[in-house]
Amino acid sequence: MGDVSTSSHETDAPGATGPFILAIDQGTTSTRTLVFDAAHRVIASAQAEFPQHYPDDGWVEHDAEDIWRDTLATMRGALAKAGLSAADIAAIGITNQRETVVLWDRATGEPLHRAIVWQDRRTAPVCAELRAAGHEPLVQARTGLLLDPYFSATKLGWLLDTVPGARARAEAGELAFGTIDSFLLWRLTEGRLHATDATNASRTLLYDIHAGQWCPDLCALFRVPAAVLPEVRDSAGAFDMTRLLGGEIPICGIAGDQQAALVGQACLSPGQAKITYGTGGFMLLNTGGRAAVSRQRLLTTIACRVDGATQYAMEGSLFVAGAAIKWLRDGLGVIVEARQTQAMAAALADNGGVYMVPAFVGLGAPHWCTEARGMLTGLTFGSTAAHIVRAALESVAFQTADLVTAMAADGGAWQWGMARCAGRRAGGGHSAIRPPHGRNRARHPDRGVAGGGAPGDADLRV
Repeated sequence: MGDVSTSSHETDAPGATGPFILAIDQGTTSTRTLVFDAAHRVIASAQAEFPQHYPDDGWVEHDAEDIWRDTLATMRGALAKAGLSAADIAAIGITNQRETVVLWDRATGEPLHRAIVWQDRRTAPVCAELRAAGHEPLVQARTGLLLDPYFSATKLGWLLDTVPGARARAEAGELAFGTIDSFLLWRLTEGRLHATDATNASRTLLYDIHAGQWCPDLCALFRVPAAVLPEVRDSAGAFDMTRLLGGEIPICGIAGDQQAALVGQACLSPGQAKITYGTGGFMLLNTGGRAAVSRQRLLTTIACRVDGATQYAMEGSLFVAGAAIKWLRDGLGVIVEARQTQAMAAALADNGGVYMVPAFVGLGAPHWCTEARGMLTGLTFGSTAAHIVRAALESVAFQTADLVTAMAADGGAWQWGMARCAGRRAGGGHSAIRPPHGRNRARHPDRGVAGGGAPGDADLRV
């Protein structure tokens, strides 16, 4: 379990009144729980980082038990910091890293293997074979997604085929599959409920986003037994209760992290878009009740489902944003804290011709190149650690520009409105380091001058 740090906030004052909401934010590198008051202010929080496991090239795993222990510890820590008890909490909401796969024993609740993370590329050959066999049009038509190891189905297939006895046990109904939200829900309800919401189901390659149900054809294609799948529910509604915090608290909402951010950034109308930067970067455009199909290899996904009504979004995914800054800190050791990157980058007159392609786990939208790997180019004897830091920051901006360009190229007045920055919002856990601005501009090799902008236009934080 990671060390839990707790924080009070400026709004943690005698004026804070209930009912209070406990929000679980389970991310790729850390787990955080926040307490909100009736005025929607954060009054306390607790957070814990947990280990990342890289057992082979392109493989990324998490210990689901680490995630569970940190979730429980941060929930308790946030409540303690706020000076509240279970009786004060009206409801719990869960948002989570998407696509990451957990397979566990229904009888014991114990995972059969470490969770396979959304960044993991081990099933790239399987996706390539399915693509070569002509299956991608069916997959895209039903799910809005593309054949890529980013999504859950091939990861689940790998577990069923690799863990001894797993496939037979799954077919016998002894095992349960879920994304992180589903696993946490199972644990919070002490095994009473195996469920997920529509936003998380829509990221598995197994869910028909138009019919609103698991797709038998896709389950057959990916060889996934129906018995292993969770029930799919609305994003908002009564799921069940947890009794692990000293009293009964209802669990009333679940959404994948990027869909939750779309709502959190108040992009509630068609044509409004957000991009949030965390481990990766994700741009979602609200398309309302229309499941818009991209011609630029962007994704169609479920934005939310409430009272049985489905809202959709178009999505572009960057696999590496804040993860590049984490690599500068933990891999290269050129920084001690992420906040150092702002001053280091801004101290340079320009980027010195140094560029980074942050393809540590391949490239996401709109390229979808699984085989790509990271690259630093333009290094000379005059290049310094500051140039590498700046290249990492600028790589996020260049990837974002690719997403905006692709989304605008799909056409439609509402999409052009987004591309012209009408209704676009930026934020996220990695958005507190301002990029260089003013005279410190980057020259993109293909597009001329990029960057600039007003201070605080965008951020990046680990």
